[in-house]
Amino acid sequence: MTAAPLRIVHIVRAPIGGIFRHISDLSLAQTRAGHQVGVICDASTGGPFEAEAIARLAPQLALGIARFPMRRQVTPGDLRAALSLFRHVRDLKPDVLHGHGAKGGVFARSIGTLLRLRGRKVTRIYCPHGGSLHYDPRGIEGRIYFALERLQERFTDGLIFVSDYEYSAYESKVSMPKVAARVVYNGLAPEEFSQVRPQADAADFLFIGMLRDLKGPDLFIQALAHMESVHGMKARADIVGEGEDRSRYEAMVQAHGLTDRVRFLGAMPAREAFRLARCVVVPSRAEAMPYIVLETVAAQMPLIATRVGGIPEIFGRFADKLVTPGDAEELASAMAAAFRDPDTMCRRAEGQRKCLSETFNVELMNDRITSLYLETRGVKRQDKAGRSPDAPTLAAASALANRDAGAPGRRE
Repeated sequence: MTAAPLRIVHIVRAPIGGIFRHISDLSLAQTRAGHQVGVICDASTGGPFEAEAIARLAPQLALGIARFPMRRQVTPGDLRAALSLFRHVRDLKPDVLHGHGAKGGVFARSIGTLLRLRGRKVTRIYCPHGGSLHYDPRGIEGRIYFALERLQERFTDGLIFVSDYEYSAYESKVSMPKVAARVVYNGLAPEEFSQVRPQADAADFLFIGMLRDLKGPDLFIQALAHMESVHGMKARADIVGEGEDRSRYEAMVQAHGLTDRVRFLGAMPAREAFRLARCVVVPSRAEAMPYIVLETVAAQMPLIATRVGGIPEIFGRFADKLVTPGDAEELASAMAAAFRDPDTMCRRAEGQRKCLSETFNVELMNDRITSLYLETRGVKRQDKAGRSPDAPTLAAASALANRDAGAPGRRE
């Protein structure tokens, strides 16, 4: 069978943050490759920044963007949403349904299965993007979610993980995949691998991300206060992003007496935000493969980040510089060191950028994902680099070499 253009529909709950950046980049790359692509997402999540991003993307996609109500938690209302989604997806006549995140994965696989029962050859792909994999397998919620993940794998044709960490988390918390499974790193466009220089009046530190505890803005604020009380340093900082907990973080800033040195600026493009500060801080408690870390390294910005998820895979030989997640005092010490010696941070940033572009490339990301679609549909081909789609990512190679060749499923 030879490759032919596909009709691809991506389904995600929240059109915000790195997950929507991933979908946008992938959709446009697939469109450039000749496929017809559409996106489905929640109708109520996001603000003006996200609405503008959706408005820019929609005209470029042959199948457009549709928005339906999708709540984070499982509710009886999901049945109504699923019915509306089913009718819309049915009319799009997709060849591939690609679910992103836990809720997107549920909708993509359930609707895809119903369409298959009606005789339509639909490929069902799931990428967790962290999602339910962040739960503790010992907790009640974790046990429920992981049982559901095991059940849903029976209705899945392929799994995509954005980092080796995410694959390992799925393997240990859910099960060894019994379907085709591939690690595909998030990718950036070539123009993003250019240095961003801070403006003359730049702040000392920048937090950029969703304003929720998972991303650690509370730790960032505590670290700024700790820098002053323990290290005697009064640093200025900008907080870029939006979230339901913004007022709580603003109250924290006020309680720590940092109001005159910390600004909340709302959401904005990452490279625009980078100009506002001399060092980016990513204090996340959990991650999969965060775009903000990739974007920061590609822009040759000094960076302090935590040792979570796929971040060590990005840092490579600099991984020993990562900070323990959830430790505001250790974070403050790292920020104090950067404050004292910005030249060392700039030299490290230059070294990190040099080894990033070949591995974290948007066209390679698209080619490896689309080749998995085709393979599950019985099509074999080589990717644009002339390699078999079975070729592992660079960071996965050593782990793959030690895997049992007879294990169920296959990780590529």
